[in-house]
Amino acid sequence: MQKWIIAFRLRTLPLTLACVSMGSFLAASAGKFKWEVLFLTLLTTLFLQILSNLSNDYGDFIHGADHAGRTGPQRAVQSGEISASSMKIAIYIFVGLSLISGILLLYVSVAFSVKFLIFFLFGIASIAAAIYYTNGKKPYGYSGFGDISVFVFFGILGVFGSYYLHVGILDYIILLPAISCGLFAVAVLNINNIRDLESDEKAGKKSIPVRIGRKNALIYHYCLLIIAMSSSVLFILLNFKSYFQFSFLLVIPLLIKNAKAVKQLKNSLLLDPYLKQMALTTLLFVMLFGLGLIIF
Repeated sequence: MQKWIIAFRLRTLPLTLACVSMGSFLAASAGKFKWEVLFLTLLTTLFLQILSNLSNDYGDFIHGADHAGRTGPQRAVQSGEISASSMKIAIYIFVGLSLISGILLLYVSVAFSVKFLIFFLFGIASIAAAIYYTNGKKPYGYSGFGDISVFVFFGILGVFGSYYLHVGILDYIILLPAISCGLFAVAVLNINNIRDLESDEKAGKKSIPVRIGRKNALIYHYCLLIIAMSSSVLFILLNFKSYFQFSFLLVIPLLIKNAKAVKQLKNSLLLDPYLKQMALTTLLFVMLFGLGLIIF
């Protein structure tokens, strides 16, 4: 069981909790929060995140990105802890769990309707995105499109979608905090790609840092953090009720610490802990942002 828990890569799960929590906090501030929607949304997104992690473990091994020269944390299939065939079975299991949980979520939130079909298609797209990031003949993660996928699924769909399942209406101003969550999630991926820059380049994985180089990837990282915070500041300014709403700004020192580490630490092993730090900072940002919304 321990080897599977390691393969689940639990340190990535705060990002999943962050985007769903953001949508739920926004719904609560609109007086439309539903506990059953929160529970099933969390469950579905957790299944999807674990599916993505297992698929990446399998896909990177198959395509050679997880090789002996890679300096990041050792993956389950690469190390031989889990066989490729067992990992493939686990992927199928989590596809099934994601479908079951997702269908229950849609049933309790929109019942059987046109909306059900639309969100079901979004769910299928999420499953496909989780699998084909590093799998298939032309995995899109190897072409540098992983950042776009993470932004869409952790930001726009994750926040905007979960908000809609609570509230049932579209409010486009929600896009601003959705952008924040999406860009913070991309920042986590960018740290991962900067850490693996050399090994990815050898494996032919053309991530953003591989395409633009480490120096420009650092500038890209700073832009992600600045625009993410700016989007939420703009949202609060447009919906201002109390200065307590700006409590999420307390994470700025943590973002600065992360940015400095990404710039200064060129040893992959030393940089690796800052993936977790960025993910947890994102979750803290959402908690502070949400409390500011519902308290005042």
